[in-house]
Amino acid sequence: MSKPQSDVDKRKQISVRGIAQLEDVNEIKKDFNRHLHYTLVKDRNVATVRDYYFALAHTVKDHLVSRWIRTQQYYYEKDPKRVYYLSLEYYMGRSLQNTMINLGIQTACDEAMYQMGLDIEELEELEEDAGLGNGGLGRLAACFLDSMATLGMPAYGYGIRYEYGIFAQKIRNGEQVEEPDDWLRYGNPWEKARPEYMIPIHFYGRVIDTPEGKKWVDTQTVFAMPYDNPVPGYGNNVVNTLRLWSAKSPIDFNLKFFNDGDYIQAVLDRNLAENISRVLYPNDNFFEGKELRLKQEYFMCAATLQDIVRRYKASKFGSRDAVRTSFDDFPNKVAIQLNDTHPSLAIPELMRILIDDEKLSWEKAWDVVVRTCAYTNHTVLPEALERWPVSMLQSILPRHLEIIYHINFLHLQAVEKRFPGDFGRMRSLSLVEEDGEKRINMANLSIVGSHAVNGVAAIHSEIIKKDIFKSFYEMTPEKFQNKTNGITPRRWLLLCNPGLSDLIAEKIGDEWPVHLEQLQQLKKWSKDPTFQRAVARVKQENKLKLAQLLEKDYGVKVNPASMYDIQVKRIHEYKRQLLNCLHIITLYNRIKRDPTANFTPRTIMIGGKAAPGYYIAKQIIKLICAVGNVVNNDPIVGDKLKVIFLENYRVTLAEKIMPAADLSEQISTAGTEASGTGNMKFQLNGALTIGTLDGANVEMAEEMGNENIFIFGMTVEEVEDLKCRGYNAYDYYNSNPDIKQCVDQIQSGFFSPGNPHEFQDLANVLLKYDRYYLFADFDSYIKTQDRVSAVYQDQSKWLEMSINNIASSGKFSSDRTIAEYARQIWGIEPSWEKLPNPGVAK
Repeated sequence: MSKPQSDVDKRKQISVRGIAQLEDVNEIKKDFNRHLHYTLVKDRNVATVRDYYFALAHTVKDHLVSRWIRTQQYYYEKDPKRVYYLSLEYYMGRSLQNTMINLGIQTACDEAMYQMGLDIEELEELEEDAGLGNGGLGRLAACFLDSMATLGMPAYGYGIRYEYGIFAQKIRNGEQVEEPDDWLRYGNPWEKARPEYMIPIHFYGRVIDTPEGKKWVDTQTVFAMPYDNPVPGYGNNVVNTLRLWSAKSPIDFNLKFFNDGDYIQAVLDRNLAENISRVLYPNDNFFEGKELRLKQEYFMCAATLQDIVRRYKASKFGSRDAVRTSFDDFPNKVAIQLNDTHPSLAIPELMRILIDDEKLSWEKAWDVVVRTCAYTNHTVLPEALERWPVSMLQSILPRHLEIIYHINFLHLQAVEKRFPGDFGRMRSLSLVEEDGEKRINMANLSIVGSHAVNGVAAIHSEIIKKDIFKSFYEMTPEKFQNKTNGITPRRWLLLCNPGLSDLIAEKIGDEWPVHLEQLQQLKKWSKDPTFQRAVARVKQENKLKLAQLLEKDYGVKVNPASMYDIQVKRIHEYKRQLLNCLHIITLYNRIKRDPTANFTPRTIMIGGKAAPGYYIAKQIIKLICAVGNVVNNDPIVGDKLKVIFLENYRVTLAEKIMPAADLSEQISTAGTEASGTGNMKFQLNGALTIGTLDGANVEMAEEMGNENIFIFGMTVEEVEDLKCRGYNAYDYYNSNPDIKQCVDQIQSGFFSPGNPHEFQDLANVLLKYDRYYLFADFDSYIKTQDRVSAVYQDQSKWLEMSINNIASSGKFSSDRTIAEYARQIWGIEPSWEKLPNPGVAK
């Protein structure tokens, strides 16, 4: 079905600006038909809409391939220092539209599909999200890959090709139900398998001494098969690689199975080896010492390190046939960034390769490792820090445990030399924790084995130095840095909000997608009524689009003139969706008390996934749904208040939500959120923030001024003070009538008449076990929300603040973050180089 020409025109404007040449529409139509016939073996009589998506994806990929090959050839010729980003998660989302925009061919593809009677937006909707991440950590990795390619940096992402990504969330009877995310069921048109680079990975076995040194023998082998995914830069013809490893069983069987006649079982058992890359663990803020998870972490590190060493040796060195044998130059040619502690086994694995395989001395190998590796910390929550049981490491990775012990021995010698007789300090600095079951602290290993350690927001990096890694900071202060997170403006404005992108380009030109600091120029129009009206018009269009989606998917008709008040992120107690829920109940009670009072209409949306084993998080979802059921069906409330739980929140849904939001909820307890990146996406799209002085909110407030953000609640210092004094929730419950009414309604069954005790556990959390001090911030939160409502009624003031938010977003581009990593950690200068246009691969 074709779509109205006006829609096509609107979409066309996105990719015309500032990108080389537009590809010929007829060429795209010809390529599309070629793929439909020869790749998919279909014609227009029998092809499905999904076939059309695949034909378009293959057509777009054709435009990538020659650029991809030439980029890699260019790196080989130049032999630059390469960056290797190791992450167990990549929350990529969809690739089609992002690729078209970055290559500058969206207009031509749009027009070609229109001429063929196809709706390109309908085709885009058929792409499965690559949901290989839980939330912020995985999405950050995806943004970083985009920026590294856009800055022309020779960089590679490495991770696991999970067969099943983060689960699909269904809400049934108001409860979260997990369904497997079979994202590969139709195939993935973007990836290229590379069986020629398959690598053996070893587990179990034992370590023996030989005249040549230590040897790890009697191991079980699993093969790591690489799948390469292209990562195109924006308008510069650079295409980097994300290499994801898939576990494959060894081909040979033990011959005894043939003799035993159990050949069938032998074949079936091969699947056990392949379980390593079967599924993503759906939990990035709670550490569980699962054997499969440890295998995943080592599998990724071992395959990646062997690949890095192979590429280093084969790099252009003198002549094409020369091979590097010395590792003296390794830290000058290789930078390895550990995205949290999940890839921290890269440190002992690189040591193993250098000592056991390459025969370097311990001192030389350790110098290479420390100068090569750097570590990013993503959390201050103690339950999230990885501590692997020694017994498990002894069984699965015996050689690595030996190496870790020796690292620790030499490290503690250095501590003793620096702080003689300070046994308390030695205990806190040790990689081995002795209390209870003996464990290896992977964050401590990452710090000792890296030359740089960074937090991901200024306040987070200070907490790391003063609290969580205080002893390490005192030992080696020169290692510690801050790198405030960022987001890619290509996906999070250019792609998801074309109306606002066009408006910005009309005012300041078309270079802002790669120079986001240029948005500062918008400040001079923040009070301009004409520009305010234009911004308001774009916002209203986005809100109407979201309203249509909500009615179609949830059967709830919302008021597009209401304030869209949105909190989307993983469901976790520290993110305080429960505080948001208390505000909803307070608003509901106010309306019921006086239905005729002046009230700013709100549509409150909360979305996010709870880890399957996280009972309280699942109860929070259930309560939000139950409250929404009462509110949405109360005729007295009507259009004044609507509550929607957004099912299956993911990258693709975020792209629809961010442009439509009026208010962004960033309400974590101060000192708990490392950074946040959702807050930046909302800001870039013109939503105002209500938030605590936590994570990147602090720097957002500095950039835009406190007058353009709604800050409430305790500071980090005040939270610490309250913790020391002792927090008694009953004091607030007994003195604040609103809190008392909310809690009484929750625990009396007001929102669960069929089961009056349904939410007793949540009431107990609030009153007895609350580690995140919701009641202490409640009063400030409610008063600040009242101020939000008052300002929203003054639309000119609201729009002025909204424009100032957009204009203050420049700092939060992932391009800025990556440029800082490059210069201050990796020793690389971003090139911003544009490679020659190779034309279209035929």
